[in-house]
Amino acid sequence: MTPTQIAQALVARFGPAITKSLPQDKHPRVHTIAEHWRAIAEFLRHEPTLDFDWLSCLTAIDYVADNQLCAAYELWSTRHGHSFAVKVYVDRARPMIPSVMDLWPAADWHEREAYDLMGIDFTGHGDLRRILLPEDWVGHPLRKDYVFPREYHGIPGTTELDWQQKPNYPK
Repeated sequence: MTPTQIAQALVARFGPAITKSLPQDKHPRVHTIAEHWRAIAEFLRHEPTLDFDWLSCLTAIDYVADNQLCAAYELWSTRHGHSFAVKVYVDRARPMIPSVMDLWPAADWHEREAYDLMGIDFTGHGDLRRILLPEDWVGHPLRKDYVFPREYHGIPGTTELDWQQKPNYPK
């Protein structure tokens, strides 16, 4: 199917749950909100004409000016050879999106990474915990308003070097 046909199938099935449809964009996709995501994901995975059997990527995006976070799901059908994306938007203050790791096992680590670095809570995930940062790390470093700590357990948290105090470093 073409991106336009995929978008039309989603709009026909879910109507106003599809908040934006951009099949002709360089990144063909539709937009939705978290409360509709699970039903849309099940349709994308199980509808025989779509058969999106591979989640190649899940990327979290911070739209701080709009007070929203977004999870962008990149989907492929190995059977049909088509691809499409879905962006799921949530409020930054309470970012919760239903997990899809049971539909696409690759979502397990992708969701954990988005949780760790952006703070999106993937409800229903079987093991949602930090994957890159230590469990006691405070905050989510890929959020645009994140303030990087000056140190962590005595380890300097800055990349700035004082060349005057470290004369053996090459300039």
